[in-house]
Amino acid sequence: MNRNGRGEKMLSRKAMQITPSPTLSIDAKAKQLKSEGKDVIGFGAGEPDFDTPAHIKKAAIDAINQGFTKYTPASGIPELKEAVCARLSIDNHLNYQPQQIVVSNGAKHSLNNVFSALLNRGDEVIIPAPYWVSYPELVKLNEGVPVIIETKKEHNYKLRSEQLEKALTPRTKALILNSPSNPTGQVYTREELEEIASVAIKNNIFVISDEVYEKLIYGESKHISIASLGEEIKKLTIIVNGVSKTYAMTGWRIGFTASEPKIAKAMADIQSHNASNPNSIAQKAAYAALTGPQDCVEEMRRTFEERRNYMVASISAMPYLTCIEPQGAFYLFVNMKDTFSRRFKGIPVGNSDQLAELLLEHYKVALVPGRGFGAPEYARFSYATSMDNIRAGLERLHSFLKELH
Repeated sequence: MNRNGRGEKMLSRKAMQITPSPTLSIDAKAKQLKSEGKDVIGFGAGEPDFDTPAHIKKAAIDAINQGFTKYTPASGIPELKEAVCARLSIDNHLNYQPQQIVVSNGAKHSLNNVFSALLNRGDEVIIPAPYWVSYPELVKLNEGVPVIIETKKEHNYKLRSEQLEKALTPRTKALILNSPSNPTGQVYTREELEEIASVAIKNNIFVISDEVYEKLIYGESKHISIASLGEEIKKLTIIVNGVSKTYAMTGWRIGFTASEPKIAKAMADIQSHNASNPNSIAQKAAYAALTGPQDCVEEMRRTFEERRNYMVASISAMPYLTCIEPQGAFYLFVNMKDTFSRRFKGIPVGNSDQLAELLLEHYKVALVPGRGFGAPEYARFSYATSMDNIRAGLERLHSFLKELH
């Protein structure tokens, strides 16, 4: 009890209802074990294992040497906003003006800006499951209500327009759409997006389109931004993107949004109070990333595709596990349900959380249980790690599975 007699009531209800990020938690646990000298192989990381390309790092060093270390405009430096507009035009055939772009401290910060600008208390945001772990928490932090819609394996874990229509209520404010998806790696087709856009337009709901993995696409799949399907849906769409995944810049923390001017101004005003501005040096690095050579992106994409192919083939051949081939991002979402009724050295597996604990403790393999993604029968494996690590980690996983009875 503290001196005013309130005890834990000092914390806000918002703070007390938020759960820590399981992806960051498992990664931190794996890194802690590594620091203790343990030979841990991590499949938990949501970040590329490549170094940031040299020309991007040079731009940051030049910015420091030139003294570019002061405040910038709250919504980002003009040249970076123009570079974002240029990339949206080249990559997505979308026409935006710099005043429609808000640069932030990472795509997660961008999402928080979006919810802060759009949501009133009790407004509902539709989130298809499996979902990225932070979506529901960010909605709740901004006094919204997450409405979870379970997708089906036979639909490749993608939201159907009829599901969306059925979930709408007078309080529905927005839909979150993530393509390519974290954690499933699935990519929405043009036809699927057109059906969803039709429902959004008919019911005047916003579409928050998280496109951070747009450059990491495999096989015959193609990334299509829902905003590119016509002026009506573009006006209702807030694109969220960034440089973290495409350019191996997760720690640089630069994200951005593209939206209607009124929404962009609201987000810029909010950001001016809660963050002042994105990191000045990282903005210069992001400008170099967007305007410089893009061959580094293709090199990373090709490497991820090779790893994906190996992991899908290997896991599909293992007992108890099933998965569908991801079309983008760098994750494999694996159904672990058939292990739950088994025992390891007499210990019941029970669920994916327990399975992850057993794997980490006995075989030093880290993966992320599916509960945080709204899919408790699954686990997420990241292939943003070297092929040597992937081979060794999957061998350990196979050995673990062979010990189940």
